[in-house]
Amino acid sequence: MKGHTGERIAFFGGKGGVGKTTCSAAYALSLAEKGQRTLLVSTDPAHSLGDLLNVRIGDDSLKVSDFLYVREIDPKRASRRYLEEVKENMRELAAPRLWKEVERQMDFAAASPGADEAALFDEMVSVILEAEGAYDRIVFDTAPTGHTLRLLSLPELMGVWIEGMLARRRKTRELQRMLHNASGLADDDQPEDRVYALLQRRKNRFASARERLLDPSYTTFYFVVNPERLSILEAFNARKMLNKYGIPVGGVVVNRVIPEQADGAFLAQRRKQEKLHLKEVEERFGDLPLLYVPLEPEDIQGIAGVRTISERFRRESFGGIQ
Repeated sequence: MKGHTGERIAFFGGKGGVGKTTCSAAYALSLAEKGQRTLLVSTDPAHSLGDLLNVRIGDDSLKVSDFLYVREIDPKRASRRYLEEVKENMRELAAPRLWKEVERQMDFAAASPGADEAALFDEMVSVILEAEGAYDRIVFDTAPTGHTLRLLSLPELMGVWIEGMLARRRKTRELQRMLHNASGLADDDQPEDRVYALLQRRKNRFASARERLLDPSYTTFYFVVNPERLSILEAFNARKMLNKYGIPVGGVVVNRVIPEQADGAFLAQRRKQEKLHLKEVEERFGDLPLLYVPLEPEDIQGIAGVRTISERFRRESFGGIQ
């Protein structure tokens, strides 16, 4: 197994249905059973983490074993909370006669494409920044690849957007200052620009998130694929996109490989096809650590079931786990 620099944050992503939830849970459990206080967070709207572990999970972290805590972020609830927070800030800043129109415009914005991703990313930033002092490691079980890539590209895009807003606000502030001086008032009499201060705080938050996401010693992205053509191609294309944004990829979990002991004519034929796909995995991702997880005869359920997979993570030292 190739060396690994280690990280505080790990993302598990891939095509829908490849087993991201099981693999991220196994990885998180491996960390927890090493004595590292670990938070496993699901950002997938389809939330199957609670079903996998046979527990009810919500917005607050829930302890499911020694050193392992889990949490689900509901994108819709995050979007509503995000909108209410923005409205609360704007209510203090907008003139009362303009408030109805401001509120209407914000409701329109909330229904626009990308609004849910922006709210979800804001929630993820909060989780990352707030969990740093409370947990040794954070593991994200993400939504299918396309959604995740849009999410992880947001630090750069939103940083540019906020910087543009700040530049416009600085220009407005400069005009106000000139008018203020022309009226004979001292600069000290000019009220604090609360809009500028609010934008600056958000810029600093996103900058902090971006710094962490792009640091290979801090954040790593792991792909989960099945030995099937479409999931391999999707991961390969997604890796190119992550490289574009500078997000480090730490390895690939090849999940549900047919065990050697499985018999029968059907499985024998399927295994021939699978060998071609496994060769393709080696060709496309051979420069990364690879972990092969066999197809289990029964569904994985509960901590005990996840442990059967997590033991393989430890045995292969995947992701630096010993």
